[in-house]
Amino acid sequence: MSEELNNVSENKEAVEEIVAEVTATTEETKPTTEESTAEVVEEKVEASQPDTNKENVEAPRGRISKKPFNKNYRSRAPRAPREKPEFDSKAILVRRVTRVTSGGRRFSLHVTMVAGDRNGRVGLGVGKALDTQAAMEKALKDAKKNMIKFDIDEKKTIKHEVTGKYDTAEIWISPNNEKGLIAGSSARVILSLAGLQNVTAKFHGGTKNKLNNARAAMRALSKVAKRA
Repeated sequence: MSEELNNVSENKEAVEEIVAEVTATTEETKPTTEESTAEVVEEKVEASQPDTNKENVEAPRGRISKKPFNKNYRSRAPRAPREKPEFDSKAILVRRVTRVTSGGRRFSLHVTMVAGDRNGRVGLGVGKALDTQAAMEKALKDAKKNMIKFDIDEKKTIKHEVTGKYDTAEIWISPNNEKGLIAGSSARVILSLAGLQNVTAKFHGGTKNKLNNARAAMRALSKVAKRA
């Protein structure tokens, strides 16, 4: 009986020694584990912070990085300068005309245009076509064909007064003492594109037809035009 008690006490002492050794080992390793955990946390914090010392910082996901401004970025080739037309032109009358045929009515456009270089040359033309653009091209071509030329002095006026008549339209054109262009209706357009700035024009006929008034003005200016 005494031998069994001795064995139990010896076993108990051995167990206590083993527990003491395990506890000491745990206490020794605990600080190292805390230190390693702190180091891992510091490394994660440093990795999460952006590096401001680097020159090229990558943009975070979901955002578009801004490119530096470049003047030559997608530069277009320079356009060729447009050639200035020889004559300035303006439409003074656009109307729709109808022609009745066996198949029905046919509509077309009738355009009256004035063309001039503002330096003593001016012309009047008419054109007819199904669309406006084609009619204007025909009228401009006709105006260039019926061009007249006359001399303009330094005061931008004519030498003497003239009159013109076409059908019931009558016009009187006279130089004025640098009072500017005094005219109305289609005569103002013709005199302006001819380059006359100090003249007075007045209609004496009772018609308001712009085409007849324009033709009367052209006949009056043809009296001071150069003869071939």
